[in-house]
Amino acid sequence: MAGGGTAAGRSVTGRALDVLGAFDSGAPRLTLSEIAERSGTPLSTTHRLVGELAAWGALHRRPDGRYEIGRRLWDLGLLAPVQLELRQVAAPFLLDVHTATRDTVHLAVREGRSALYVERVSGRESVPVVSQVGSRLPLHATGVGKVLLAAAPDDVVEAVLRAPTRETRHTVVDAGRLSREIAEVRRRGYARTAEEMSLGTLSVAVPVRVERSAGPAVVAAALGIVVPSHRRDLLRLVPVLEVAARGIGRELSRVQHFR
Repeated sequence: MAGGGTAAGRSVTGRALDVLGAFDSGAPRLTLSEIAERSGTPLSTTHRLVGELAAWGALHRRPDGRYEIGRRLWDLGLLAPVQLELRQVAAPFLLDVHTATRDTVHLAVREGRSALYVERVSGRESVPVVSQVGSRLPLHATGVGKVLLAAAPDDVVEAVLRAPTRETRHTVVDAGRLSREIAEVRRRGYARTAEEMSLGTLSVAVPVRVERSAGPAVVAAALGIVVPSHRRDLLRLVPVLEVAARGIGRELSRVQHFR
């Protein structure tokens, strides 16, 4: 990581990009001093730039004083070809699932060690769902996250297994058990959770696989449903998700960016 001296001669734009570049999947929330250290920017300059970026919406100041990437950058990111095409392609299929189930439907992609929620259709029942479009949640604690984790490279899986966070008292944090769960997701083709991210909820999710012109299919996203914990029909939702996931995958395979 660069020291403060690297800031000399940098343009204002370059320094602002350095500040934003201080954030990554391993450090999604940072204090002002951590931003300065990680970006190699003097603290006084960091203070000014962070203030301007927060005012514009590129950064958001949390109640604990730490900063995280702001919603405006997320909104701009949705205009990137891959994200935009993914949401446009998937939207009618999510609506189909919601119409058939009346439950909350999620679409997520992997971003580092997090599941990034790119689309959501709310269900009929009030459930304590913490995810919103643009939110990032731990891979190991959500249905869509476990699907994405099962398809992730070995180094990502190993990093998650080394330090899984406990989101609720039901979150699986034992490395051995979590490893077995990942293997089971790969074998059966879907993941399920019970109150691991939010108390009072169950979730089930399946992978969205995209065929490529060369090489094996890749998991481009995960499609999931969240229901109240009193429901007993969770596994009956898997075929509905699988049909929609296959439809999304077929459409995505026609998009150049996913080949």
